[in-house]
Amino acid sequence: MHHATALPRRGLKLLSLVLATAAALGASLAAQAAPNYPFGSHRQAYVSGTLSPSVGRAAADQSTASFYRAWKQRYLVAGCKAGEYRVKASTDTAYVVSEGQGYGMLITVMMAGNDPDAQALFDGLHRYNRGHPSSGNPALLAWAQDANCKNVAGPDSATDGDLDIAYALLLADLQWGSAGSINYLSEARKVIAAIRSSNVNANTKLVTLGDWVSSSEPNYYNSTRSSDWMLGHFRGFASKLGDSYWTGVLDAHQTLIGKMQSSYAPNTGLLPDFIVNTNTTAKPAPANFLESEYDGAYSWNAGRVPWRIGIDAAVSGDSRSRNAARKLSQWIKVKAGNNANNIRSGYKLDGTVTENYNSTFFTAPFAVAATVDTDQAWLDKLWTYLANGSTSDYYGDSVKLLSMLAVTNNWLKP
Repeated sequence: MHHATALPRRGLKLLSLVLATAAALGASLAAQAAPNYPFGSHRQAYVSGTLSPSVGRAAADQSTASFYRAWKQRYLVAGCKAGEYRVKASTDTAYVVSEGQGYGMLITVMMAGNDPDAQALFDGLHRYNRGHPSSGNPALLAWAQDANCKNVAGPDSATDGDLDIAYALLLADLQWGSAGSINYLSEARKVIAAIRSSNVNANTKLVTLGDWVSSSEPNYYNSTRSSDWMLGHFRGFASKLGDSYWTGVLDAHQTLIGKMQSSYAPNTGLLPDFIVNTNTTAKPAPANFLESEYDGAYSWNAGRVPWRIGIDAAVSGDSRSRNAARKLSQWIKVKAGNNANNIRSGYKLDGTVTENYNSTFFTAPFAVAATVDTDQAWLDKLWTYLANGSTSDYYGDSVKLLSMLAVTNNWLKP
């Protein structure tokens, strides 16, 4: 008898402990604000005529959420301090890079409502960033760290990471408001002000390569990376801050896109990784200007361009973005013979293949550009490629997931 009553008592004690834990967990989750634009709500419509995959929104959202879970499991890891998170890039240079932190913040803020931990993850990424200030401007992020969270390869900033982080902070304000433990809007304003003072060429209004560049080195100061031309970000900074300076920055980049396409890639629309001489007559960078023999070709930086220009076209309807994205989309469809698997990993600006294999990184962004063109069947082929593909590496998978968020109308503007 004694034993028979002891067991239920222990069971009751365990049950009350479970209930108390659940209540505490519920309270901590309740403390996280409910998102205003939950994933899958499609509450921010794209401009009329933007294509979406024929499988339908529910199926496309399901594929995106499924890939997010795989991405999160592989790349989103704890930082070295409590409450910090980082995106595990594990590149040749570093374990963490600022561009990956920016991707992580964009992804988690847009997955809110699907992932109940989204805000905690976003906040942890932000805390990690604040713990690694750039030596050039402390409101920006030092661009690379090792597995032990120590800065490597020079503690200065890279413009693409800073831009995505600033934009993601504006989205966090949109998603959760700024009355919680982190004032997202205030943090965004700090980063945007720092980008303006440290990462924009004062004369051309074009973004520079990072806060390590100064006007005392005109060769670098008057150069720019095409994958940093985040048109929608500049638009968001202008509207959210009520600052026409950023409209000027947007216009400078739109003008340069048009010039580069018409002068150097009239048949393809391709942009080179790097552009030099921006203060006089802009042109593709020479080989080995900064990273590789393909610095003046459409390579491992510029591969992101169809996503960056394409999502601005879908969200804003700007005819300049639409024309640029359509040119890219129409060219690649013909070049690849209407087969997504035939997209290669880099091209010269005239369309000659530089690296003859297919990769997720180069294929995914073209799906975003295809949403603002008119060929539904081509978009569907690209979507099937994305939805059925497996994981590859941090860079390709992150760009794929961001492209999927864009194609499925889950992208947000502040």
